[in-house]
Amino acid sequence: MSFELLGLKPELLRAVSEKGYSTPSPIQSQAIPAVLSGRDLIAGAQTGTGKTAAFVLPILQRLTESQQSGRTPRALVLTPTRELAAQVAESARDYGKHVSLRTAVVFGGVGIGPQIHALRTGCDLLIATPGRLLDLAEQRAVDLRGVECFVLDEADRMLDMGFIHAIRRILKLLPAQRQNLMFSATYSEEIRELAKRFVRDPVTVEVAARNATADRVEQTAYRVSKDHKRHLLAHLITSGNWHQVLVFTRTKHGANRLAQQLEANGIRSAAIHGNKSQGARVRALADFKDNKVVALVATEVAARGLDIKELPHVVNYELPNVPEDYVHRIGRTARAGGTGFAVSLVAPDEGSLLRDIERVLRRSIPVAALPEFPIGVTPAGSSGEDRPPRRQGEGRHGGGGRSGGGAGRNGGGGSGYRGGGGRAGNAGGGYRSDSGRSGNGGGRPSGGGDSQRQYAGARSPQSSSGGQANGNQANGNSHAGQAQGHDPRRGQSNDARRTHGNGNSSSHGHGRPGAVNGNTNSGGRSSGRRTGSY
Repeated sequence: MSFELLGLKPELLRAVSEKGYSTPSPIQSQAIPAVLSGRDLIAGAQTGTGKTAAFVLPILQRLTESQQSGRTPRALVLTPTRELAAQVAESARDYGKHVSLRTAVVFGGVGIGPQIHALRTGCDLLIATPGRLLDLAEQRAVDLRGVECFVLDEADRMLDMGFIHAIRRILKLLPAQRQNLMFSATYSEEIRELAKRFVRDPVTVEVAARNATADRVEQTAYRVSKDHKRHLLAHLITSGNWHQVLVFTRTKHGANRLAQQLEANGIRSAAIHGNKSQGARVRALADFKDNKVVALVATEVAARGLDIKELPHVVNYELPNVPEDYVHRIGRTARAGGTGFAVSLVAPDEGSLLRDIERVLRRSIPVAALPEFPIGVTPAGSSGEDRPPRRQGEGRHGGGGRSGGGAGRNGGGGSGYRGGGGRAGNAGGGYRSDSGRSGNGGGRPSGGGDSQRQYAGARSPQSSSGGQANGNQANGNSHAGQAQGHDPRRGQSNDARRTHGNGNSSSHGHGRPGAVNGNTNSGGRSSGRRTGSY
C-alpha cells in the first residue's frame, strides 16, 4: 500500500515524499483512514513505528478542509514531556510545509512570554504539555473552546507521571463535541479505563501484541555488581567502538554522575534530565545527533519522545522499576525499520526487576558472559555509585551522627564536619578541618588524592602534605590536641567548635562496610584504604 491510497491531499503527499517515505507503516495505514473519517480512535503500537505521522497527517488534512479564520486552536495535541512536544511540532511543520496552517508549541522550562505572543498571533494546531497549558489557560492566554480534534499522546506515560488530574481539568476546557484520539506505545488495562472517560465509539487499532518490543532490537543482559557497572560500560563503548549510545539511569543525580565518570574515561558524554534547562537539553540532544557526543545519559522522562535517526545502541544502566518502561527505552533504537542493540546491566539486587520485564515481554533476555574489563582510576573527590547503603542512623558524612567524626563519604580521616579534609580527601580534624575549610592546616586542599580502584573494588585514597597517622571509621570520638568531643551531629570538640593543634586526630569504632579507614594529622599526611565487600 502507498500513501496515495490513504486519501491524503497532494500537498501532504509531497511533504511525505520529501521526508523519504513511500510506504505507510501498519499503524499509519490503519489509523489515517479512521481519523480522516472523523471517528474517535484508540491506537497502540510499538515505539518507533510512526505513531506521530499517524495522527499529524490526517489532522492537517481535516484542518485544511475546514479552513476558518480566527486565532484559537482547532486541534490540540497533549504530550507528557517537552522533548515529545517539540518532536510532534517539528513533524507537524515538516508535513504541513505546503499547506497554510499555523502550528504552535508550548511547554514548561522556558519563558512563557513568547508562547503567549504566539497564541495571540493565532494557531490552528497547538501542541502542549499539561502543566504549561493549564498555566496559559489560567492567564486566559489560550481559548480551547474551538478545539475540533483532541489527541492524547503517550497516554501511558501521562498516567505514570501523575497527569490524570491535569487531563481531567483540560477536558473540561474543551467543547463537548470533538474528535478524540489516544495513542500509546504500551497498551494496558489502565489505558482502556482512561479512554472510556472521553472517547466515543472508538476505532481500536493495535498493530502489535501488548508491550511487545521491536523485533529488530537485539537484547542482551550482563550480570555485574553495581560498583563495576560504569567500568563495564566504558569497556563496552570503547572496545565495541560505539559512536552513539543512549544510556538510561533512574535518577537525575545518577545521570550527572555517570556522564562525569564517562568523561573521565575519555568518552564524550552529556546528561539530559528534568533539572536541566531547556536550552541545555536542546544543546545536549543536538550534539548527540551530530555525533559530537558519544554517550547521552538520560532519565526515563527526559528520553521519552527522543527521535534519533538510526540510533544503534541503548543501555539500561539501571533497570526501570516499571517493566513497561523497558519497552519505551529500547524503542529508542531500531526505529523506522532499522536495527539496534539493547544492553542491560543487571546488579544482584535487580534480579527481580529483570524477571518482571521478562514476564511482560513473555520471553527471556539472553545473559551474556561477563567480559574482562579494566577497573579504571577514580578521579580525586569523585564518589562512585558503588557506595554501600548507609546503615540506619548512620550519618551522611561520617560514622555515628549526621556529620560525625570519622572518615565519611568524602574521604580522609578525622572528626570534622565532613570527616577529614572535605571533598578532596585531605586530612584534618575539627569542624571541617583543623585549621581551614578543607583541611591540611587551612586554605584550599593541597596534595593529590589519587584514588586507585582495584578489581575487587578496594579504594586507596591518599592525600599528601606532611606527617602520617592511622585510624578507623568511628562512632564520633575525636581527639584533636587536648580536646575530645562526642557530638554526633557536628563531630566537634566539647571545648570548641573548631579543634586546633598539631596533635593526631583519629576516630575509633565501627563504620559501615567499605568505609575509608584513615588517620589524620592536622596539617599532615592522610593515607588509608577502603575495605569491605559490596
